[in-house]
Formats: sequence, C-alpha cells, structure tokens
Amino acid sequence: MSNKLANTPEVKLGLVAVSRDCFPMSLSENRRNAVAEAYAAKYGAEGLFVCPTVIENEKHMRQALDEVNAAGCNALVVYLGNFGPETPETLLAKYFDGPAMFVAAAEDDCGNALVDNRGDAYCGMLNASYNLKLRGVKAYIPEYPVGTAPEVADMIHEFIPIARTVVGLKNLKIISFGPRPQDFLACNAPIARLYDLGVEIEENSELDLFAAYNEHKDDPRIQGVIDDMAKELGDGNKMAGILPRLAQYELTLLDWAEEHKGERQFVAFANKCWPSFQTQFGFVPCYVNGRLGARGIPVSCEVDIYGVLSEYIGECISDEVVTLLDINNTVPGNIYREDIEGKFDYTQRDTFMGFHCGNGSACILNNPVMKYQLIMHRGLEPDVEPDITRGTLEGDIKPGEITFFRLQSTADATLRSYAAEGEILPVATRSFGTIGIFGIKEMARFYRYVLIEKGYPHHGAVVFGHHGKALFDTLKFLGVDDREYNRPAGVRYFGENPYK
Repeated sequence: MSNKLANTPEVKLGLVAVSRDCFPMSLSENRRNAVAEAYAAKYGAEGLFVCPTVIENEKHMRQALDEVNAAGCNALVVYLGNFGPETPETLLAKYFDGPAMFVAAAEDDCGNALVDNRGDAYCGMLNASYNLKLRGVKAYIPEYPVGTAPEVADMIHEFIPIARTVVGLKNLKIISFGPRPQDFLACNAPIARLYDLGVEIEENSELDLFAAYNEHKDDPRIQGVIDDMAKELGDGNKMAGILPRLAQYELTLLDWAEEHKGERQFVAFANKCWPSFQTQFGFVPCYVNGRLGARGIPVSCEVDIYGVLSEYIGECISDEVVTLLDINNTVPGNIYREDIEGKFDYTQRDTFMGFHCGNGSACILNNPVMKYQLIMHRGLEPDVEPDITRGTLEGDIKPGEITFFRLQSTADATLRSYAAEGEILPVATRSFGTIGIFGIKEMARFYRYVLIEKGYPHHGAVVFGHHGKALFDTLKFLGVDDREYNRPAGVRYFGENPYK
C-alpha cells in the first residue's frame, strides 16, 4: 500500500488461505477470493497479493512462502477459510520475514446447506493461536478475528499501519549527535531495548557534525535549498540572512543520512541543539529539523532518542508528519475563560500548552514565520539584534484531532508507553515558538498518575489524528506490556487515591 512519506515502508500484503485436509479446499479458496474482492472494492487492489497456493500441508507452506517472497510481500494475512492446519499455517508465520496477521472466516449465509459449507474456522482460530504460542511465534490477531468477507477486508486495512510500523522499525537507524544537555537526564535513553525492537543506532559527537558541516561550505547545492526555503516561507521569511547557514546544515544532515544508513532503509535523527550549538554553528537548527520532518525524517531536539523513535512510530501509524513537543505549561485563566470555557467540553485542568522552540514543519502551522529563539537570545545575545539565535519557525499549530504518544525505556531498561487522544483547540496561544493549546480529557489525572508516577520525560510525540487503537495494537505486537492512556472519570489508575 503506497504511503505519502518517503522515509517509511510501503506495505505489500500477501493474502494466504489455509485449509484442513478434512474440509473442502475449495471452501477456503472461494472465501479467500471473496475477501480479496471485498478489499479491492473498498480499498483498491494495490498492495494486496493473493497467493495462489492454498496451504493444506507443509509442502504447500513452502510453496506459498516462495510465492509471497517472490511477489515482494513484507507482511502476511493468514486466512483460515476453514478450520485450517495448525502446524503448516503457524510455520508459515515462523519462516516469513515480516509481521503476520491471523484472521478467520465466519460462516456464510447458506440456507439449509450448513452440513456441506460449514468451515469451523471459529474453532480453528483457537488451535492456531495456541500453536503460535507453543512455537513462540509472534502474530497479530485482531480484537475479534472472525468475520465475513467485508469484515475481514476491514481487518486487513487496519493491519496496514501496524505492519508498516513493524517493518519500518526493522529497517530504521537512529543517528544521534552529542550527549544530552546538562540537566536533561529526563531524556535518559538506555539503548538495549532499541535492538529488541529491531532498531539500529549510531551515536556521534557534535564535533563529527561540526566537521561535516564545515565540509559543506560553498556546496553548489546551497543556493537551490535557499530558494526552496524562501518559497516555503513566503511572507514569513523575516530573517533571510540566516538561510545560507540553514541550507548548508540541511545538506549536511541529508548527506550524513545517505552515507551512514548502511544496510538500513530509513533514518531518524536525535540531535544536540544547545547550548554550544549556537555559538559554534551560528544558528539554531529548529527550522531545518521541521523541514526534514516534513520529508518523513523526524529530528528530535536535545538528543531525545526515544522521542524520535516515538515520532517515527507515529509517522508510520498515521502516514502523516509528526512533531515533538514539550508538555509545557498550563493555560492561563484569562485565555481559558475567554476562549475555552463554555465553548469546548474541557475543564481548565484538561488543557495545557504543547511547545517547542520552533521545530514545527511549515505544513502543521498557521502562518509560519522565521524568527529567533527568544530564550537563547536572552542569554547569548542580550541587548543586540539576533544573529546566532536565528532559525526558529514559529506559529500556532493548526487545530484538529491529535494523539499524544511516547514510547520510553526506563532507567532499568523497561519499555513503557502512553497514548492519549485529544485535540488542538482553535484558540490563539498569545505566545512564541511552535505551540498549541491542547485539550485531553482527564489530563490532570493522566499527568499525575502516568506522566509523573511512571517517570516520563516532558517530550511527547504529537501524532495528528486519533490513532490510539493502532498504537495500542502495534505496541502490544512489539511486546510493550505497559500501555497507558488517559483513563475516563471513574476508572482509577493504580495508586490513585480513592478517597480524594
């Protein structure tokens, strides 16, 4: 299935029917064809390979495996059109190098012909799941994995972002530059669990990046990047003099990615961006970070390795640009009273401002403008015109549905995650940076009993749209047991005081 972002995989699914030898093979074959037809009618036939071999035994399994591999499939749908042979079907998932989903056929409308047309896949699905566990084979099984042809087609469609994420992580390299800034221990990143997820990492010094940047001085491509930046910024190009440095930096990162991704297909960056970055490079990198993000290459601030991993997962799930923000400040009472109270169904404690210095991609901002980093300017260039602190892209984030998400490895290398669905409100922030006013139901309790209680850092990935279901299922498939969410009123968190 084709995707919009070039730095994530295209999913090609193999639909493989299986049949137990005491059932008519034609029953499973015909039901598989009905699923393929239902899928093509609703979602298009692109990216779905219908495997010609129906698996009844282990020789069939090998034949089908060869067929899906030859077709370039990177994800499988194992379809129990009848009871199915539990050994060959689970071996297929074991030997296939990619994620597999198991689904089963519901009985068709058959009048009085149930004796001949009954498939018993409802029962076979139990044997399949048991055999998968016996063999230690990881497979995705939907919430209710038994359905009619149109229902199975919908299950296949819901599997795509999960498969895209799993395949993406197996082919991802995170490239980092520099240690975390002082007092940013919250972005602690034990890397062992990255390998468990299939992710590679390359850690570099800021000096490596600085040397590469200097080697790009007078690169003949710089002017072309400047022109593209100016076109993107339009009337927001308020600091055109900084564009040559930013263009040189953008080319540095893109070239580094191409030269260092090795055998991996996809890359993401976790980069140092202060305090010495400005004095040595002569700009802030925020705008370039956002531009790479718009191309599907997320760049996290402050060497936040699990932050950029969260961005990449959100990107694979949503097939949209993702950003990384601080869970930053409460909404002032006057803004809440004037623009939110009585207009939106949120208490003041359900709202907060998400902020970063200016790393948002232009496509997610209302009226983006090139500015300078106000906080850094105070310390580095007080009382003078901004120079080395230029390079932020600022504006309020466009309103709409979001999922705030993070996958984190704790100090003891335990993977934890959260996904909280909410929205960015169409309310002016009256502030600076890449910023928006967020509304998430029961945010105050989520803040206390998930973010604080479980020791999450202040960075979170903002995934545009409501994607909690796909994130939950993907993380479950990846083996992340701790999957938190913003629990509704009346559903207590572990450790929450029941007497308050």
